[in-house]
Amino acid sequence: MSTALIVVDVQNDFCEGGSLAIDGGAAVAAGVTELMRRGTYEHIAATRDYHIDPGSHFSEEPDFVTSWPRHCEAGLPGASFHPALDVGPVQAVFSKGQYSDGYSGFESATDAGEPLPDWLRARGVTAVDVVGIAFDFCVRATALDAAAAGFTVRVLSELTACGSQATTDKALADLAAAGVTVDGTPRVGA
Repeated sequence: MSTALIVVDVQNDFCEGGSLAIDGGAAVAAGVTELMRRGTYEHIAATRDYHIDPGSHFSEEPDFVTSWPRHCEAGLPGASFHPALDVGPVQAVFSKGQYSDGYSGFESATDAGEPLPDWLRARGVTAVDVVGIAFDFCVRATALDAAAAGFTVRVLSELTACGSQATTDKALADLAAAGVTVDGTPRVGA
């Protein structure tokens, strides 16, 4: 069994000081860098929100459930990976949400147009470990879609950051129902 690491949306706008900051985001960036440097994974992919015109996903009066403040806009500093995340070990970057919500990394593609699931299968990957931001939204969606696509999925919760307790509890229930393993207990706040 070949396991890949999927690093989800460890971007400036989702870390402290960003337009949609999650407490603990910078610590996640540093922790993921440490994990990648151990050399455990033969294949490492990173996803990023890369919004151009995501429609109702952006709102001047966001509800923080289906609409959000402007974030991770293509070409702006907020869409860049956090400086504590060493992207050197990352073999491919997958952009998502250009014209949609784009929560799941399984809705993403490289600049050349290769979708994440195709990239994983071309490398013989059968299992994925998922880390990143935010546990209760994009990590959750990526893990659920990976399981639905037939991959064995584990979320390393110590290397995630959560938005709220209510959405984290729902994410935990959804992941358990889909057969996704969650290592550890996600913590809300830093």
